[in-house]
Amino acid sequence: MQIRDGFIAGSPIVVGYLPIAIAYGVLAKQAGMTLMELTGMSLLVYAGAAQFMGAGMIGLGVSALEIIIATFVLNFRHFVMSLSFINQIKQYAMKWKFGLSLGLTDETFSVSSIYKKQGNQAYGYFFYGTIMLTSYLSWVLGSFLGGVLGDIIPQNLSQSMGVALYAMFIGLLIPSIRKYKRIAVISIAAMLINYIVSPYIGDGWGIVVGTVLGASIGIFLLEEEKL
Repeated sequence: MQIRDGFIAGSPIVVGYLPIAIAYGVLAKQAGMTLMELTGMSLLVYAGAAQFMGAGMIGLGVSALEIIIATFVLNFRHFVMSLSFINQIKQYAMKWKFGLSLGLTDETFSVSSIYKKQGNQAYGYFFYGTIMLTSYLSWVLGSFLGGVLGDIIPQNLSQSMGVALYAMFIGLLIPSIRKYKRIAVISIAAMLINYIVSPYIGDGWGIVVGTVLGASIGIFLLEEEKL
């Protein structure tokens, strides 16, 4: 039952991940990465925005150290998401907390946060685990398919595929705003902060500052939901 419900809850992520992962695979292949390299990045890194940025930096010939630092800064938000999710599943054994936290992305975190009650049910870790696993496999598969198509799709068309990632973020944000109107205020505040500080501290740190301050605003605007 939990596995079935987890698959149903995670299916929108799978549908969204496949075209975006294909877009990443195409861009990475045309940036000079081999099929094994770009698929391996999805297997080991599994971070959409970081992979898009990393592939672009590889295409520009940026050093490995710069890529590592830039992707670390970009993914700094995962510390915040992990802490929030671990608090949601604090009743689970450590082995489940560790395994499930490895599957956290912006999308799996957003969906898992909506289904808090399932986590308190028997074998709730199978519910969350199914969401994580199906999303992960769809991303890796899509990356591989994109790498195969990379030599076929014209470069002008492939470059326009980068907007797919942002379209998915917007698609995930809108349902949350419909459920909690104050999330719109938090989102706008985070965007404005990022826009204001980025010219002074760089895009990477701008994202970090906007995320942290936006989340801090959310502490005061959002009341904790009673289960």
